[in-house]
Amino acid sequence: MVETKIDFLYLNEEDMIKAGVTGMEKCVDCMEEMFKILGRGDYKMAGQNGDSHGAMVTFPADPPFPNMPQDGPDRRFMAMPAYLGGKFDIAGMKWYGSNAENRHKGLPRSILMVMLNDKDTGAPLALMSANLLSAYRTGAVPGVGAKYLAPKNSKVLGVIGPGVMSKTSLEAFVYACPTLEAIKIKGRGQASIDSFIEFARRYPQFREISVVDTMEEACKDADIVTIGTSSTMGMENYPFLEEKWLKPGMLLSAPAYVRLDDDFLARRARKVLENYGLYECWANDYAYPSFSAVGIIGVRYFDLLRDKLIRREDIISLSDVISGAAPAREFEGQIVVNSVGGMPVEDLAWGKTIWQNALRLGLGVSLNLWDSPAMV
Repeated sequence: MVETKIDFLYLNEEDMIKAGVTGMEKCVDCMEEMFKILGRGDYKMAGQNGDSHGAMVTFPADPPFPNMPQDGPDRRFMAMPAYLGGKFDIAGMKWYGSNAENRHKGLPRSILMVMLNDKDTGAPLALMSANLLSAYRTGAVPGVGAKYLAPKNSKVLGVIGPGVMSKTSLEAFVYACPTLEAIKIKGRGQASIDSFIEFARRYPQFREISVVDTMEEACKDADIVTIGTSSTMGMENYPFLEEKWLKPGMLLSAPAYVRLDDDFLARRARKVLENYGLYECWANDYAYPSFSAVGIIGVRYFDLLRDKLIRREDIISLSDVISGAAPAREFEGQIVVNSVGGMPVEDLAWGKTIWQNALRLGLGVSLNLWDSPAMV
């Protein structure tokens, strides 16, 4: 008899924590392995080029139907499917709804789930709470970037926007750059600043934690600057960093919207991103200038490419730096801009790791899809 019964594991947030989802060191190592697999091309995401971030549902400003949602900040639904090979060898998808108004209900802006599937049959293997999974893989990716792109013996970290994204990035930087010893924080709200300071004090290596009034002060003398501010769409709304604020040879880690001078970006900065195809897909999907619709700085690279201000070879995928195919810098003192946009293969890599931990630890609830399908 052929076995047709399908069960899958459900993991709530508490299960995910027990299974190690907040283990940043292991998450950074996991993301580094993911990038090595990415560099070999053993993966597929959505879209014709196999590199799409995913499919998104947005809403009109003036809905034609009374029950249809109205457009608003971060109001969308998103499906991010992928396959990742190598040691992970897993298919699946991250799915979420997002609405900035959730904060008035005591909820996160986005509520995320990850489904893992058998790559051959498509059968579900696990359904898991993914807010922490996504937050930690988002922070781990800048950590991998810092390991390969930050100046050696980095001492000072500048934080612009001390929210959740900057907290998980901080955890990753601590692991990737153990010589860090000072933090300068620029925030907009006292509550987020205080929360970040409390979080940073977990790490005794930081002998100095200071709050500054301007982005310029946060950047001054910093070896690494991470930007985690929230912004509305449109280039004019993105925070702007001047080249003269940035220390020669420093790393700008950009998992959130930021604007830089085009001449600096085109002619002097080292332009690194997670995956060339991901940003190429964004550039093809949105009308020029794509950066106005997708504020991740790597999308601006492609606007500059379209304007013939840079060449294809000026845009470097992080996996090429990891493999040694490309240097971190072209010359001493070059500032590196590392763009972080997020990919579903990152969710699958960390998701499978946590699922395997949960199986070993006996966590979660087994749910039955069917003993045998009603229709075949």
